[in-house]
Amino acid sequence: MPFNVYVTRQIPEAGLAILREHCDRVDVSPQDCPLDRRVFLAQVKGRDGVVCQLTDLVDEEVLQAAGPQCRVFANFGVGFNNIDLEAATRHGALITNTPGILSDTTADLAWSLMLSVARRIVESDRYCRSGKWTGFSPMLFLGHDIHGATLGIVGAGRIGTAAGLRSTGFNMKLLYFDDRENDVLNKVGGKRVGLGTLLQESDFVSLHVPLLDSTYHMIGRDALAMMKPTAYLINTARGPVVDEQALVEALREKRIAGAGLDVYENEPELAPGLAELENVVCIPHLGSATHATRSRMSVMVAQNVVAALKGETPPNLVNTDVAKDT
Repeated sequence: MPFNVYVTRQIPEAGLAILREHCDRVDVSPQDCPLDRRVFLAQVKGRDGVVCQLTDLVDEEVLQAAGPQCRVFANFGVGFNNIDLEAATRHGALITNTPGILSDTTADLAWSLMLSVARRIVESDRYCRSGKWTGFSPMLFLGHDIHGATLGIVGAGRIGTAAGLRSTGFNMKLLYFDDRENDVLNKVGGKRVGLGTLLQESDFVSLHVPLLDSTYHMIGRDALAMMKPTAYLINTARGPVVDEQALVEALREKRIAGAGLDVYENEPELAPGLAELENVVCIPHLGSATHATRSRMSVMVAQNVVAALKGETPPNLVNTDVAKDT
């Protein structure tokens, strides 16, 4: 088909193969880094579809640059806070994402962070590699147990549910905060509570909410002050859900025991002082980063693009109102 599609970052070949099969031209950015804004604006011009990343701000300026023929902006990821949905709908551009397929993989990562920070895995690995270890010591790198502890899930959507279900294997008490009851978590003994109760009672607080006006800095100084001094904060959601500077202060002053972070308020920058702290594990936004999951995401994003270009409703349409108007 005579369609012209731009992909802002290299994605797994499985998705690119689908795009090339259905489109006359598919250009992929050769740079493995966020696009310069000027480059982004120039590259979207005249395209029929764009595969974008969470690092690509799709706003009024980008939509105007792309032009009225641009049918779809397909986000490679489940979140879409990088896109101005109202402006996209106004321009008649379909916005899609890749939900569901990364839930288990991201939940696995949340647990990886939980285990790593509670049992001080990164610290002790670095200690061994440095040659400092001289033998077994009863007091060396004491951490905190996960089995039998209380896990608090903030946001019981797909990923939060998957993370919560994993607690059954550790015989944990499970609390969750969400707008509605979650029958899946209830069936395994989960209890829906208010955010304050969850923060006060949980030994591990795992964040799984989308970034909205209502969740921006949801975990700030007041929330951190409600947590136990022996508790850990895990964030695999979006960085700005946490007031990162307030978190640095809480970690530095040992007002909470530690944190495991996959996302940051001003990615890729870390809040001043965060990298120097031993009681935090920091990884570079790896939530869905497995070969299998990223490959499935690339297929889904390509299928969204192809459907949109064919005049069909994409399977993962976010701004459903635009389909009614076009």
